Amino acid sequence: MNPLKALCVVALLAASVLAVPNQQQSLKHKPTQWLSINQLKAAPSVEDVSIENLERMPLDEGAKALQTIYHVSQINNDLKPAFTPSPSNIPVTIVKSNGQMVSTTLDKLAGTTKQMPDFGNQEVTVFITGLPSQKSETVRTANHDLVGAYVERFNYENSKSHGEAPNAGNLVIIDLGEQLSTSKHYMLLDIRETGNQIAHELIKMMEMCGIPPNSVHIVAQNIASHVAGQAGREFERETGKQISRITALDPSPVYAKICNCLLSLSRGDAEFVDAIHTSAWGMGTTERVGDVDIFPNGPSKGVPGCDNVVKASMRATHYFAESVRPGQEHSFPAEETSSFDELRSKNTCGKRVYMGLAIDKDAEGDFMLEVNEKSPFGKRTPAHQQRNCHRAHKSSSSSSTSSKYWSSSN
Repeated sequence: MNPLKALCVVALLAASVLAVPNQQQSLKHKPTQWLSINQLKAAPSVEDVSIENLERMPLDEGAKALQTIYHVSQINNDLKPAFTPSPSNIPVTIVKSNGQMVSTTLDKLAGTTKQMPDFGNQEVTVFITGLPSQKSETVRTANHDLVGAYVERFNYENSKSHGEAPNAGNLVIIDLGEQLSTSKHYMLLDIRETGNQIAHELIKMMEMCGIPPNSVHIVAQNIASHVAGQAGREFERETGKQISRITALDPSPVYAKICNCLLSLSRGDAEFVDAIHTSAWGMGTTERVGDVDIFPNGPSKGVPGCDNVVKASMRATHYFAESVRPGQEHSFPAEETSSFDELRSKNTCGKRVYMGLAIDKDAEGDFMLEVNEKSPFGKRTPAHQQRNCHRAHKSSSSSSTSSKYWSSSN
């Protein structure tokens, strides 16, 4: 039986058990996770939570739909991974420091980068997308914002070097999100197999181009955050070394699980793991996944200025992009605190970090901060500086010679 169709059967069979949980079940499910028979009957189908429908739903409705499906999927852990995209079908774009782009696929990544002079001489950022941009302007805009921010940073570093260092950085976009065009593919993604595939390609790329592990930073969205974690674990298993950093942008819950197998991103999957949670009670998760977990405006369904869960989830990408832009690395000061109310009352005395690219890699714990509803999102970002960055972004994007999607204007 199709595992997603089986969800409904499992849910109905488990309804009576959940309605009157015994001691064993009470240890397995929190009271807030118990669903009544009526709630289970009214639960949305997987098709109801397509990215298009989620963008049409109000924030609260979309968050409730996703939470219900997640809780039903966890009954006896009966939802198993059933989708692994082929490396030959996963688009990859390599962004040069001058903004030009080279398109390939995951299976050809190592060979393509080997043909590029100076590739890997500086830090390599690997951006793994987690939602399909072709079906969502919200996702497309967020991804474009992050890519543009890195191009700006590369241009800035090149200008400082006076031509002495022709390659100021490398960006590899693994567009996994394009293979997750349906909610079934998204929820049934085989995180372990997909992560292993990416790890093996990265190992080949690094060996062929002479790239040390401490020069690699993986940035991943949503479900791809866990794929990045698995890639980090497989990389260490194969090489005995760790990737430098993994940054998770609104990591999602893991819907399809394997018994006795760690699939979620966790601290230790890289030398340093940080996460930005912008839709913890919506498309994201409240689970701590890194050395540092940051919750803008506290754990919530969405952050200020967002009217649906997709937009809320993509804010993590926009926030990180803003921190990548030259001069804005310290736009998001966050404080260690136990609640958002405590933060707003200014009654905190915990450690402080800067959310985003310039985070202190020795930090640990849970952090919160206040953000603006509109760009510039960081409380410490001068508005005129942000406008200048946007103008530079458009200028650099217009010079790109390939990849119509990634170089489209904002």
